[in-house]
Amino acid sequence: MTPSITFHGAAGCVTGFCAELRFEGARILVDCGMFQGSKTLKTLNYADFPFDAASIDAVLLTHAHIDHSGLLPKLMLAGFAGPIYSTEATRDLCAVMLADAGGIQESEVRHLNRRNQQRGRPAIEPIYTEQDAREVMGQFETVKLGQTLEVAPGVSAIYWEAGHILGAASIEVNAACGPEPMRLFFSGDFGPGGSEFIADPQGPAGIDHLIIESTYGDRQRIVADAATRRKMLARELQEAHAAGGPLLIPAFAVERTQELLADLLIVMDSGEVPEGDIFLDSPMAIEATEVFQNHGWNPATGRNPFERVRPSQRLRFLDKPHESDGLDRLQGWHIIVAGSGMCNAGRIRKHLKRLLWREEVTVLLSGFQAVGTLGRLLAEGTKRVTIQGEEIKVRANIRMLDTYSGHADARALEAYALARRPVTGSVFIAHGEPNAVEGLRERLILAGFPTDQLVAPRLDETFSLGKGRAKAQKGEKPRIPPEATAKLDWHNARAQLLVKLSEVLERAPDDAAREALIAQLRHDLGDDAAPDTSARHEAVVPPNAQEIL
Repeated sequence: MTPSITFHGAAGCVTGFCAELRFEGARILVDCGMFQGSKTLKTLNYADFPFDAASIDAVLLTHAHIDHSGLLPKLMLAGFAGPIYSTEATRDLCAVMLADAGGIQESEVRHLNRRNQQRGRPAIEPIYTEQDAREVMGQFETVKLGQTLEVAPGVSAIYWEAGHILGAASIEVNAACGPEPMRLFFSGDFGPGGSEFIADPQGPAGIDHLIIESTYGDRQRIVADAATRRKMLARELQEAHAAGGPLLIPAFAVERTQELLADLLIVMDSGEVPEGDIFLDSPMAIEATEVFQNHGWNPATGRNPFERVRPSQRLRFLDKPHESDGLDRLQGWHIIVAGSGMCNAGRIRKHLKRLLWREEVTVLLSGFQAVGTLGRLLAEGTKRVTIQGEEIKVRANIRMLDTYSGHADARALEAYALARRPVTGSVFIAHGEPNAVEGLRERLILAGFPTDQLVAPRLDETFSLGKGRAKAQKGEKPRIPPEATAKLDWHNARAQLLVKLSEVLERAPDDAAREALIAQLRHDLGDDAAPDTSARHEAVVPPNAQEIL
């Protein structure tokens, strides 16, 4: 058979990476990630896999982030019984992250089912439970960087340093296909290099097909050394302190949290910023920090930069829910670091719900915010948001500091692709929103890559692989329209409409105008039972009602 690759995730968006490789006698997944973003995209987490899980021989896992590993327990439940290959640090982090994800799903489903019961809707089941997550860990087998791993008959893999987070790897796949072997290289998520926290990314040259991420494919970020990065952080802390309230940092529990805490302790010790209590309010981040202390040695610097990130008089670890709830009583200057980084789940939403409306509060976003996430809405300046069904007016100061990003920017992505040449087949540009994919494609064309070599795969799209260019195959209908993967959906539109309706009603001159507007809306929606308020009020619908009518 002709070898092929199918992109079941992170095609046209940045989450849910999952690539299926088919060779003669072998079917392999590279990652099996969870989708994040709009509700339309997240419904894919609950739907059946677009392949037979029991037929998959092995999973090659690049790293522990949930958008790459998050559906592994579901894969097991669907019948997958093969090995999951990863580095030792990735395995240890997955043991923390997958169990936490299962626990969050169980908790959120309990709350949702209570609401569904009140609304007369059917109950739903979690994608998987905490126990399911613990069970799938028995399928992990660890791999050392540079080691040749026999994955299946005729298929081997080599893991390379990715420089993204602790344990992250890029993966070279070699397959005996015909007279000459085929060599594919998956970048996974890889870092910009030059970090004191993690080694620089590496990879081979001279491959047949390159699958490269493009998270920041259309952006150049400030390249900051450690001293500059800490000065930038110190300025944010100084401004947050001057605002008069606490600083809330939504942070990814793995890598970003540990890096931020290490730097927060350093800048406070230096006297550059006012002293204050720092609270790590994330059970998963607390567990992950122990993994960083065990595996965080950086051979390039000869030290473990996370050694100091331990509970102390200044740094408090909040594990139990009642400890987190106690933060509600604090006033004045303090710092709360809580997950998740895109504000989609976890304890951060509770803190945002109680703090976003306060002018003295500062929220510091510390990484990429995907379309449809609460973090993206805040980053784009949305003034009203809905959290757990409640409308919140955003008065807090929303700031962004992306110097801690574990992703290469546009310049580094270009340099990385050039370092892999010669590439005899195709370059698949994945793991990016449409603008980022197109931005990287244009850069690579200017850098000398032929236009026909660059491919932007769509969700569930399959390509036949050979020694030349990959060819798109006519396959199954994608689970959702490709254009829906990286844009707001009707759920977002409904939330925005309700927020806008509230604004218009609040600005109306009197109750008669409000009743007239509601009556007009109900009429337009075909609600024949709408009460007739015209006989009771000589009301005029406010001019700004046209914004929502």
